[in-house]
Amino acid sequence: MSTTGPMNLITDVAGLRVGNAQDARIKTGVSVLTADTPLVAGVHIMGGAPGTRDTALLDPDKAVQGVDALVLSGGSAFGLDAASGVVDGLRAAGRGFLLGGIHVPIVPAAIIFDLANGGDKAWQTNPYGALGAAAYAAAAPQFDLGSVGAGTGATTATLKGGLGSASQVLPSGYVVGALVAVNPVGSATVDAGQFWAAPFEIGDEFGARGVARDFGDVHLPRSKLSPGTNTTIAIVATDAALDKAGCTRMATAAHDGMARALVPSHTPLDGDLVFAASTGAKPLGDPTPDAMALGHAAACCLARAIARAVYLARPVPGDLLPTWKDRFGT
Repeated sequence: MSTTGPMNLITDVAGLRVGNAQDARIKTGVSVLTADTPLVAGVHIMGGAPGTRDTALLDPDKAVQGVDALVLSGGSAFGLDAASGVVDGLRAAGRGFLLGGIHVPIVPAAIIFDLANGGDKAWQTNPYGALGAAAYAAAAPQFDLGSVGAGTGATTATLKGGLGSASQVLPSGYVVGALVAVNPVGSATVDAGQFWAAPFEIGDEFGARGVARDFGDVHLPRSKLSPGTNTTIAIVATDAALDKAGCTRMATAAHDGMARALVPSHTPLDGDLVFAASTGAKPLGDPTPDAMALGHAAACCLARAIARAVYLARPVPGDLLPTWKDRFGT
């Protein structure tokens, strides 16, 4: 029987912290994952329209072996500046890759497009550096889900999106978790409100509505706010000791969870991306079966985290789409 960690959050992986910051007027925000020591990380991109910073450093053949934080942000290209605020906070804390006597924090980032969600985008100064700094300062083991952080302004085809997280404890004792900002061209639910991710739900973490018996007409969504306003970005993490190649493989497998939870996924209009991170706390026992189990768990956690993001979204003034609870729940 599958079990979650005690918080059912990515921070059930010991040592990880997540911080959120958001601006309700702009309807956007930033989420930051960090730890007290550098993390081994990888990335895999399957969407056709990604927006990223420093992801090339995560290729297994590149020299940098650890990252100090990972950033998920709203704001499209403007949101990439959130990483600058995180870099400033890390440098002030004495963190970073030591080069020429200077600490250079390594902070890969990815963004969603939330610029057409009804918020006031007429800023004079890019707000994302300050939001990134605030999210880094707020990083803690416990954090909120739904309409917060990078999920503040997120939308799906017909409902508000949001920020989601989930965790799983494997029989081997390894812990796997996921953090995701859900903003796809597709839908997280079938026509009657059940989640596509329902087969992977643990307990009632997103309402226990069960698996739909009638999937309705599975078609390309027609009600997204406007073309190109899409992308789902995620982080999966584990305490199993993985190198950069192992993290890249786990990120690749985790995309299966996105496809299970969002229909359609990985379209030319989405920038779908998954980072993977390892704290390295627990050595692998048998590398091949352990890697398979970690990848499968990452996919399941990501599917569940996506559903939780939509399930926990909250209505706020100016919304252009309803929440799941407004339309289907109580």
